[in-house]
Amino acid sequence: MQITLHKSEVLKTSSVKITGSKSESNRLLLLKALYPVFNLDNVSNSDDSNLMTNALVTDSNIVDIHHAGTAMRFLTAFFSIQEGRGVTLTGSKRMKERPIKILVEALQALGADITYGENEGFPPLKIKGKKLTKNKVSLAANVSSQYISALLLIASKLENGLELTLKGEITSVPYIKMTLSLLDEIGVETSFKENVITVKPNTKSLDAKTLVVESDWSSASYYFSIAAISEVGTEITLSSYKKASLQGDSCLVDIYKHFGVASTFSENSITLKKVSSNIEPLTLDLKNAPDIAQTIAVTCFTLGIPCDLTGLHTLKIKETDRLVALKTEIEKLGGEVDITDKSLHLKASKGIKEMVSIATYNDHRMAMAFAPIALKASIVIEDAMVVSKSYPTFWEDLKSIGFKISE
Repeated sequence: MQITLHKSEVLKTSSVKITGSKSESNRLLLLKALYPVFNLDNVSNSDDSNLMTNALVTDSNIVDIHHAGTAMRFLTAFFSIQEGRGVTLTGSKRMKERPIKILVEALQALGADITYGENEGFPPLKIKGKKLTKNKVSLAANVSSQYISALLLIASKLENGLELTLKGEITSVPYIKMTLSLLDEIGVETSFKENVITVKPNTKSLDAKTLVVESDWSSASYYFSIAAISEVGTEITLSSYKKASLQGDSCLVDIYKHFGVASTFSENSITLKKVSSNIEPLTLDLKNAPDIAQTIAVTCFTLGIPCDLTGLHTLKIKETDRLVALKTEIEKLGGEVDITDKSLHLKASKGIKEMVSIATYNDHRMAMAFAPIALKASIVIEDAMVVSKSYPTFWEDLKSIGFKISE
């Protein structure tokens, strides 16, 4: 389904409740499967988390996770320790193009029985669950944090725990710390010293408790963008958010100060207010929060300011090659973009073409990142319901704050 976002003006004051973090939800769903004593509250209603939930309870020996990259990584580790169970873990055409060799080799080094169903290094995977007794493995430190988190999430169930050595400069540190914090919260002993992460095997009964998932900061990014593009004085309140967040994308609070957006926390909410329209060119290293690169690039383009974004090497293996997709779609709108394999460089734009049709490439973040442009020019979003991957009610929520949208 394609939709048209007509040139709009948001309400001066509005509020939106955003579903639980996909990143936190998927980690906690796996931990709940390993330790059923826990209950979860405010779990993400995203396609990815629904697929994760279903995959963890299915009896089928074929598990299809479609486009859900996080689920593919986490479930590869999960099924490798399900003793006596064999599964084929597969996904969409794009998923079969996304590399997973680094994780598979790490699990194999621990003793896992995993083979490739089609192409070497890519899903589908044939996994025969077994007890893993080896406990030492090394990974390059600049790989996707999801490979690292997948290993950490199952580590307390390994007979001898896990000692994971990261070689080189570590990227996506906040996501690694999120995983370790959740393990600590449920009572699993961990340490992270220099480049070595240790998770002790769990030998005791864990206390039952309800774990509350914080709302998703990646989803909040689109409202930061809307606030930045809006008139001075515009306020948007989002819930439920914590000032001391585990999510790496909470760096939005500091980044969007550059765009004249002030953030104020109160209990479980955050209020964004546009306080200044004096905005300078932006240079930013996003190695710790690459998922917000699309939002920031589109914000800069819409406001007519140049930006240089680095630390984006993981964007090439997402739902699409996000760097190429950003360049293609921004240039359709009249922008000028240069990219490398790990950076994006946007020149100051002089205007935005009207009624351009934005391709979304099966990528939820492409659809949502470009939506705020409608505050300056009408645009068309192709395959608009791709947003269900992480934020199913996105278009309804935009309407509630003043966006004019038609099919």
